[in-house]
Amino acid sequence: MNLLITGGAGFIGSRLANALLERGRLLGQAIRSVVLADQVAPRDAALLADARVQVQVGDLAQQLDALALKRFDGIFHLASAVSGECEADFDLGLRSNLHATQGLLEACRAAGKVPRFVFSSSLAVFGPDPALPLPAVIRDDTLPTPQSSYGVQKFVCEQLIADYTRKGYIDGRAVRLMTISVRPGQPNGAASSFLSGIIREPLAGLPSLCPVGPETPAALGSPARAVEGLIAAFEASREAFGGRTALNLPALTVTVQEMLDALAEVGGAETLSLVKFSPDAAIARLVHGWPARIDSARGQRLGLRADASFRAIVLDYVRDHPQAVTNAKALASAGGGAVAQHP
Repeated sequence: MNLLITGGAGFIGSRLANALLERGRLLGQAIRSVVLADQVAPRDAALLADARVQVQVGDLAQQLDALALKRFDGIFHLASAVSGECEADFDLGLRSNLHATQGLLEACRAAGKVPRFVFSSSLAVFGPDPALPLPAVIRDDTLPTPQSSYGVQKFVCEQLIADYTRKGYIDGRAVRLMTISVRPGQPNGAASSFLSGIIREPLAGLPSLCPVGPETPAALGSPARAVEGLIAAFEASREAFGGRTALNLPALTVTVQEMLDALAEVGGAETLSLVKFSPDAAIARLVHGWPARIDSARGQRLGLRADASFRAIVLDYVRDHPQAVTNAKALASAGGGAVAQHP
């Protein structure tokens, strides 16, 4: 099986690639190659050393003709501009999210082979519309009413994927990811970036600003659960996936205060002194418009579950990235920084 991961140098893309290569098989077939397409090369030396890995560096739109010639058996389309970037730069969002996705779908159509196609959408497709208020709990049949450019672009892409699937050009599955926390590395342009920063930075002995109040709820998932959901969507039969409508992944609902409580439990009270509340109305407007409670019956039927607790998510982060943690109590709580085994 020959696979393509767009956004393959990103955190989730690299983690997904490692999980697939470790498995060695997908849909019962041996994985022969994994092409990682991104604007930069992956930094994971072990990933690059795998003979099955090929790297395509450059703008996705400019790579489409070359990628189409490879006639992939499966595609994981993760490449995307993030929420805050799309609000700040409308043209960037259209180009990176909508136009790039449509171009990739057209490349699949031109290739004449029907790949299994998994698209990483987002819970940002939901929002409070004056004519249709956001329900307290998002269910599988809740109507998306996005209230941000990012959410609109993701929803339009979902519909394109559903139609290309209906026409028989691809076998598409759109998966709506929850906010992923805790992400390693540097903050990015996502409005949700602080939901990792208020944990990641204090564990590294660094200050962090929180732009929303402690009572703010969020639907979160660990990186492991996100990768698990993407692979499960790929391997599900058409019948098991349940039609062409996008799938909401199960998510853990926590408030910012509950996140900070878990941080203190793992890293000690001194970590809390590094988090300062600094209200940002623009970010708060976006975050408060996102759903916080998800009832994913379809996801559960695929065997998917939300994380057990946010404390468990924090401990997983420490185990996976001990080199980025300076807090001695956290390292001890996580078992001395031994690397966790996750997909």
